[in-house]
Amino acid sequence: MTSRPAGAPATGWAIRPCRRGDEPALIALWQACGLTRPWNDPAKDIARKFAEQPELFAVAEREGALVGSVMAGYEGHRGWINYLAVAPALQRGGLGRALMAWAELRLRERGCPKINLQIRRGNLAVVAFYESLGFSEDDTISLGKRLEKDD
Repeated sequence: MTSRPAGAPATGWAIRPCRRGDEPALIALWQACGLTRPWNDPAKDIARKFAEQPELFAVAEREGALVGSVMAGYEGHRGWINYLAVAPALQRGGLGRALMAWAELRLRERGCPKINLQIRRGNLAVVAFYESLGFSEDDTISLGKRLEKDD
């Protein structure tokens, strides 16, 4: 099933569930968007998502090319957004908003009361994007602990 939120411009892209065969193009997109890091193996992240709530993992296609992605999750208390990506040439054209609307709708359908996400410090353009969608900074400290090394 493909979707475009009501009112979204007819830009030629369509959002659909991610498929296992999307992995090479998906990793290339994440690399082009600066989302990959040496300590995270994107192939392992994709495999992990297919094992847990794969229905909350979507990509956008345009003219047969993969041009966007969003990975959402819900553990009963908060929803999370990861790997929101839009091909650099298509940024600021509505696709990021559409991918977030896709994820938000699916999280709402599950009864999710709040969405959290993390942004790398200093990424002011992305902060402004999320603020335009109604997100605001929480008074929290984000901590992490690696349970498995991906290297």
